[in-house]
Amino acid sequence: MTEPLEELLPATRRALLHRIAVAQTEGRAPSLVAAVVRGGRTVWHGARTAVDGHAPDVDVQYRIGSITKTFTAVLVLRLRDEGLLDLGDTLEKHLPGTGAGEATIAQLLAHTGGLAAESPSPWWERTPGSLRPELADVLGDEPHRHPVGRRFHYSNPGFTLLGALVERMRGLSWEEVLRREILEPLGLTRTTWHPEAPHAGGWAVHPWADVMMPERVEDLGRMGPAGQLWSTAGDLARFAAFLARGDDRVLSPASVQEMRAPAAVPGDAADVSAGSAYGLGMQIQDRDGRLLVGHGGSVPGFLAQLTMSVEDDVAAVVLTNCTSGPVVSEVAADLVCIVAEAEPRIPEPWRPLPEVDQLVLELAGPWYWGTYSFVLRLVADGGVSLEPLSNTGRSARFRRDGDGNWIGLNGYFAGERLQVVRGPDSRVSHLDVGSFVFTRQPYEEGAPVPGGVDPEGWRGIS
Repeated sequence: MTEPLEELLPATRRALLHRIAVAQTEGRAPSLVAAVVRGGRTVWHGARTAVDGHAPDVDVQYRIGSITKTFTAVLVLRLRDEGLLDLGDTLEKHLPGTGAGEATIAQLLAHTGGLAAESPSPWWERTPGSLRPELADVLGDEPHRHPVGRRFHYSNPGFTLLGALVERMRGLSWEEVLRREILEPLGLTRTTWHPEAPHAGGWAVHPWADVMMPERVEDLGRMGPAGQLWSTAGDLARFAAFLARGDDRVLSPASVQEMRAPAAVPGDAADVSAGSAYGLGMQIQDRDGRLLVGHGGSVPGFLAQLTMSVEDDVAAVVLTNCTSGPVVSEVAADLVCIVAEAEPRIPEPWRPLPEVDQLVLELAGPWYWGTYSFVLRLVADGGVSLEPLSNTGRSARFRRDGDGNWIGLNGYFAGERLQVVRGPDSRVSHLDVGSFVFTRQPYEEGAPVPGGVDPEGWRGIS
């Protein structure tokens, strides 16, 4: 049996180093550190720096800004999985009196709660959190900018509310809940609220001259769940592996998959044409047909990005210590693509199913919705897929529910029921998928095709 390669090839490693070297040089970054994850482990890391002999490693802390939001989202999904709340609940049900409680928890996670992008002035990222001690100070007198649920509008105060929700329901500080429920189980020992040595200093690089100025480091206080954390390339690499695979000590594979699924499509035409969307605390991007998920972060003095392709089983982390400079989202995406294209994922060996339900096997094969041809297949997780043979049309995966029916998991039929309808002789008559009748032959005679079938049947033109 051929074993998958664990280490990257020399040419791939050089391409990765070249990409971050170009980013650090052209972006004029004081330092830049990156890591690549494949198969759940770090397989490459590299760094560039303006100071000879002081290149950072994967254990040096940088501030990660809004990647903090993904940690907050995990804490909220844990509450849901424990049955303490539903994502469809309004915030008011669990955290009353905010003035923004009409939004649901899912809408806050997906930035569709209609809230303002920022807290009222002064600029919260460059001022002490003590200026905003209460949620009312974070939200201001007019917290909304759009009707609730109408459109995607990125909101830092929205994740401040989610952090406060976690505190209310756990009875502990957000920082303590984070440590107990995510950092300790995943071994993220270098992810902290305040910087801990060794850590990088944040810098502002003059836009028109090769000179720098140190940036202030502020404790963001109430706004912390939206952007406070410090972390390392090593810790974020482990976090990326968790976001790809799940970990039952923290969040199940199904729940992290839910986080990665689009929950909001940005309303601006440029973002739609760019193929961007947002899940539950995760950014989503279609890049030349490759689905990339993760999150970026920026606070004065720092830029950060975590990006992964679950299908390719590759993730990348990029951290740098400048207010503006390299476009770290592009750098991380390039690192993922370099590995995915130079060393494509080796698929697992095909294996037959360990067991099969004969009543389900009976459903496999071609089906017709009108004159559209489909095929139903059994898939490895015990579900079925219904796919158009022409590669154009509505495809969907289904899982079995407790009533003997099937529930759609994606696409047009997400949440819809697939019912297997049998005749008096117990043989399968047809499939009913959300009222669409699928038959074994196109417009099959005698089948309950809505509107009926012409009694003269198929004919040519004379």
